[in-house]
Amino acid sequence: MSFISPIPVDANGQQRTTGGMQSLGKNDFLKLLISKLQNQDPLKPMDDENFIAQLAQFSSLEQMNNISSGIDKSNNLDFLQMQSLNNVMASGLIGKDVKATYSSIYVDQQNKPDINYTLKSPADKITFVIKDEQGNVVNTLYQEHVAIGQNTLVWDGTDKMGNAVPEGNYSIEATATDPSGATFKPDMSLAGKVESVIYRNGSAYLRVNGTEVPLGAITAVGEPGAYTDSANSDGGSDW
Repeated sequence: MSFISPIPVDANGQQRTTGGMQSLGKNDFLKLLISKLQNQDPLKPMDDENFIAQLAQFSSLEQMNNISSGIDKSNNLDFLQMQSLNNVMASGLIGKDVKATYSSIYVDQQNKPDINYTLKSPADKITFVIKDEQGNVVNTLYQEHVAIGQNTLVWDGTDKMGNAVPEGNYSIEATATDPSGATFKPDMSLAGKVESVIYRNGSAYLRVNGTEVPLGAITAVGEPGAYTDSANSDGGSDW
């Protein structure tokens, strides 16, 4: 016994999209209009009002598509202009003192990154969990008996097995334990002089104290010595 399915299907029995599930563009609308003209009854041609109304609908659809395309182009142009402006600003920061916060570091064959951080209280032990862009733990590093202020841990860019990790961004999660056994989070922040600017994938990164930080991570800018002197003299207590 055969039956008629209430759900439209194709020759292979797969459900077809209909009504609001389909997406019609200006080309589809034009094809429908031409098909209607070709298959109209010669004795009952389309009247002028209906024909003009459908042409007006087609014109409106064309204008809406043009407006949407123009907005997309304008947004792309604004993004490129802003990116160029940021790159120019970044080059002007070379030699300046900056403060920055960050949550990841970039590793390549030439860059063995320093992990800079700031402690507001001394720590008996600090654990650094390093993860790749997929969230996988690649290595875990430790430091013990660390004083208040800005500190640095050098990572050689290897995983737990001692193999060099692939080039890319790696996130840093730090947890410290104070002498009483309580845990707290060190500030992943640094202060230092901008040594150079690196352009990668159209974005600018500043190299500060051996760490690459995005331009957007900069929280303060000063003349040479504005932050490095204070960080060296009082252990970074100005954070």
